[in-house]
Amino acid sequence: RQYQRRVHGVEKLERRLNADLGLKGERRLNGKSALEKRPFAPGQHGQRRTKLSEYGLQLQEKQKAKIIYGVSEKQFRKYFKEAARLEGNTGANLITLIEQRLDNVVYRMGFATTRANARQFVTHGHVLVDGKKVDIPSCVVKVGQKIEIKEKSKTNPQIVRSLELTNQTGMVEWIDVDKDKVFGIFSRIPTREEVVIPVEERLIVELYSK
Repeated sequence: RQYQRRVHGVEKLERRLNADLGLKGERRLNGKSALEKRPFAPGQHGQRRTKLSEYGLQLQEKQKAKIIYGVSEKQFRKYFKEAARLEGNTGANLITLIEQRLDNVVYRMGFATTRANARQFVTHGHVLVDGKKVDIPSCVVKVGQKIEIKEKSKTNPQIVRSLELTNQTGMVEWIDVDKDKVFGIFSRIPTREEVVIPVEERLIVELYSK
């Protein structure tokens, strides 16, 4: 029942924000997406989407990004300040910074079907960075670092199944993964164009620039 409540909560979120937030893992791959079946907001008046104000749209984009990556408002604001300090486009910097989180890299390497699962694997001590256990999901992964599932956890059914599913989903270009040995190398920082998420970060920059 608890699992069902969590799934239904996730599906309501996606329908309310009208975006696939990558929260359901294998359910989505199996065509069990509530967003596809009912592409309107939940509730009695869900099919009548109200037009959002400019501020409402900006808030919605920030909320989508926070939910996708599973970060708090405090963490998100910290990422934004760092992104604004760096050279280049602030919005693009924001997304690529968050992509370097350890939980996200574990997810991108196919060791977990969702970022929430990846975060759990990290906090439970299943993940090694350059041979050392790291249990902090927000840890920044640097280019060239080796991310590995520890030996005792390599036969974990969830991890095995997740790697099998990468045959359907494919792998991103900026990591190299050895599926048999269950490790990967974070080979480079992705460009914003390579990161496929339903977020218009320009609106987030406008929100924080007020």
